[in-house]
Amino acid sequence: MSQNTPDQLSHFDASGQAHMVDVAAKADTHRIAVAAGTIRMQPATLALITSGTAKKGDVLGIARIAAIMASKKTSELVPLCHPLALTRVTVSFDIDQAACAVHCQAQVETVGKTGVEMEALMSVQVGLLTIYDMCKAVDRGMVMTDVRVLEKHGGKTDWRHSGS
Repeated sequence: MSQNTPDQLSHFDASGQAHMVDVAAKADTHRIAVAAGTIRMQPATLALITSGTAKKGDVLGIARIAAIMASKKTSELVPLCHPLALTRVTVSFDIDQAACAVHCQAQVETVGKTGVEMEALMSVQVGLLTIYDMCKAVDRGMVMTDVRVLEKHGGKTDWRHSGS
């Protein structure tokens, strides 16, 4: 897939004004996006998460619900995103003991005229933010990193991140 040049960015009209892209003429297709990201932390923080003894409760369970909720609110937070009726959202967390990290992956689906990449990214970001919020009392130095779209399907093109 070729990348748009700056003068071809879809969220700007011919005079350079921001606008919501008109998707009325597009066909409804099954659209899927997968995004991922990581939060790194101190070993003791990871131990709290994996043992389930964090003061605020089940960190990953609450982060999963927050991530799902965030995907549904993307258009409220990203100004030019279309409100979408999502048909499926899955969020998983993988504990990486060696890296003292938690990896988050979200898959978001819809049947519609526009893709769900932003919803998948929002899901991952808020999932990671929720982990930070729940654990910041013991580790303010956590770092969220490598948030990216891994793949998208549906519409005119399918795309896969070259590093995934």
